[in-house]
Formats: sequence, C-alpha cells, structure tokens
Amino acid sequence: MYTYILSIAAVFLGSLIVYLLKPTNQKNLKLLLAFSGAFLLAITVFNLLPEVFEEHSSSKRTSLWIMVGILAQKILEYFSKGAEHGHIHIHKETTKIPTLLFISLCIHAILEGFPIHHAQGVLIGIIIHKIPVAMILTIFLLKTQIRKSYIVLFLFLFAFMTPLGTFISENFEATQAYYKEITAIVIGIFLHVSTTILFESNEGHKFNITKLLIILAATITAYFI
Repeated sequence: MYTYILSIAAVFLGSLIVYLLKPTNQKNLKLLLAFSGAFLLAITVFNLLPEVFEEHSSSKRTSLWIMVGILAQKILEYFSKGAEHGHIHIHKETTKIPTLLFISLCIHAILEGFPIHHAQGVLIGIIIHKIPVAMILTIFLLKTQIRKSYIVLFLFLFAFMTPLGTFISENFEATQAYYKEITAIVIGIFLHVSTTILFESNEGHKFNITKLLIILAATITAYFI
C-alpha cells in the first residue's frame, strides 16, 4: 500500500512546492531534473536491465521490446509535448486541458507503474522523477488560462495513473504472463526519457561541473539502493 501512497504523493508534493514556494529559478529546477534523469537512468541500468536479461536465450527478443519502448515513448512525446522530461509547449492562451497531452501522460504513467513491485529501487526512481516533472507541469499549467479547478483535477488524475499501473500488474493474469515484455518496454521508455533529460538540460553542450557532480551523485545513490 505504501508504494501507491508514495507514487501519488510525489505528484502532489511537486505541485504543492509550486503553489507554496512559487519557484522562479530555472537553473535550480533544471539541476533537479538532471538529478532525476540520471537517477532514473541508473536505476534502469542497475536494476531493471539485469532482471529482464536473466534468460540469455531470449535476450534478442527482450532487446526488441526495449526498442519498442523507445519508439513508443517517441510517439507519446508528439502528443505530450515532452512533458515527461520537463520540456512542455503549451500556449498561454489555452483555456482547456489539452486532451492528447493528458492521455499521453496517463499512458506513460500507467506503464511506469508496472515494475514497481518487482524491481528494487524503481519506486524511488519514479518518485524522484515525478517531483520535478510535476513541478514543471504545474508551472506551465498555471501560466495558461485554464481554470484552476481543471488544473487540480488534471494533476489529481495524473497522480493516480502510476498506482493504477502497479495495481494492474499485480492483479491481472495477462499482465503477469507478459511481465518481462512489458518491463522491457518500460525500460525503453525510461532510457528515452532519462537520456533526453540529460541531453536537454545541457544547454549549448557546455561543460558544467555542477551538473556533472549531480549526475555522479545520482548514479552513486542509485547504485547503493
């Protein structure tokens, strides 16, 4: 039960930080996003990849599903405007929640909830990933003309999508039978999102010692979890 509560709380915490503190320093937010991207990437490499490649006889098929995940995330990004990695394009004059954005984010969130109970550290990785994403999403939504009640409803529903994915993976035989394939798809999604975060947060491809130290800290932390 605590896994459901923590994954929901991550979105609420990110949104609450924006409502209460109203952060304006984009540099700090990008560094937080870089930490989350590096942590998610490290958790994927250290924990999820070894799990799905345990059976060497099916390693190539597993790799195929990982590629499916990468391509699926690329397709989702066309509709989510890059919200999964904090790169959002929403017109300030918008008065309604973008339906395709919401559906894409929900699909992404449901899928990332599948391996939470099966792989160590994934829950922490998702929580660390969701907090800055929720912050950025909230900041962008508040800049639009969308009614505040709709924004709250959007974030509320979004917060419950990852626990929904976890619930489905634990209680439906079909998803349990294809757990390895689904997890491979999730790995592809995580690889795409995390690497995109790291590349996009590197403005002008300049060397940034602070960002490098943050990435190292995230990687070391993930290794020992």
